[in-house]
Amino acid sequence: MDATAMTGTVTGTDRTDLTLLVVEDDPAGVLAVPELLDAADAIGTRVRIRTARNLTEAERLLTDDVHCVLVDLSLPGPRAADADPLAPLRHILRLAPRHAVLALAASADAELAAEAVRVGAQDHLFREELDGRLLSRAIRYAVERKRADAVQVKLAESRLRAQENARLERGLLPTPLLEGSDLRFAAHYRPGRSRALLGGDFYDVVRTPDGTVHAMIGDVCGHGPDEAALGVELRIAWRALTFAGLCGDELLSTMQQVLEHERESEEIFATLCTVDIAPDGRRAGLCLAGHPSPLIARQGRVARLLPYEDGGPALGLLPRARWPRRQVELGGAWSLLMYTDGLIEGRSAGPGSPRLGQDGMVDMINRQLAAGLRGDELLEAAVTEVRSLNGGELTDDVAVLALERDRARG
Repeated sequence: MDATAMTGTVTGTDRTDLTLLVVEDDPAGVLAVPELLDAADAIGTRVRIRTARNLTEAERLLTDDVHCVLVDLSLPGPRAADADPLAPLRHILRLAPRHAVLALAASADAELAAEAVRVGAQDHLFREELDGRLLSRAIRYAVERKRADAVQVKLAESRLRAQENARLERGLLPTPLLEGSDLRFAAHYRPGRSRALLGGDFYDVVRTPDGTVHAMIGDVCGHGPDEAALGVELRIAWRALTFAGLCGDELLSTMQQVLEHERESEEIFATLCTVDIAPDGRRAGLCLAGHPSPLIARQGRVARLLPYEDGGPALGLLPRARWPRRQVELGGAWSLLMYTDGLIEGRSAGPGSPRLGQDGMVDMINRQLAAGLRGDELLEAAVTEVRSLNGGELTDDVAVLALERDRARG
């Protein structure tokens, strides 16, 4: 091995130290030119050169402190039978995927030199035109281009992962199944985790063959990806059990079994609210498992909370708990609002003020209903006002859904 250190006299913060590995079989050394040292001084770059006379030696010298590799395209390939003139370059590119690479060729081989760049080299140099200044500049530019390329690759990979995660999380959000129902549905979902589409809150709405509309909303304690995954499992389990004909206490007892099997620790629990609306739309069964009671707004009356005295504990807290199903009258035309505690646990007037609470939420919804808001507009306005009252972003997940019946029928 012939190692030549080129040390300039430039001082200060502008000087850059670079290591170049030259792979060429000229015993005299193609870069043994006195101008190179002077050029390094002039442009503020100190270049240390290592030389390898074949690809085997190059592989041994290609350490992490090498910034750039200069490959002589006239080198024989790694195998004696290689007919590809770019075989040495391709071999180096495979060995050094994170290093900048320059191709060295004769000026008569301009086409081959251009092909070397298309194959993956950062640039090419002609042997007859080579001097110290040109080489030093080419090394610096090649290193910077390689770094820029690496940054672009990482950004592209990051964007791809984000897109894939977004598609996955969107696919995990429910698609309400309400075909044949005269009820209108709206939902608003906002995870507390930054840059996430899915949190520990979950909801679903389906219509079973007998015409009953079943709605559910729940909240897994915690805010991380594990809680989000558990929320998805519980939602899917609820839909399957509902279509299997389970309702009320039987459904919630089975949901608790699912939670106990799937949770990571015994400290994990989930609150749940289920509503099953009769085919005529005038009555509903309500079950609460440690969850806030829904709000109902009947035509011509102010909104109020549905009864919640008979609720049971959150799922996962008591092994033999029971969840009574309470029958409630809805009337002819109504709006039913189901929500998670993220909607009511924000502050009522900025940091340090009391929580908004259920009473504050009811007052807020009544103002918005009086302003004529319904459906998606109502939910968007409610979440926006809650954030404004809180004095900034909410730290908890928020899920809120609305079911509306506009007309009375027999």
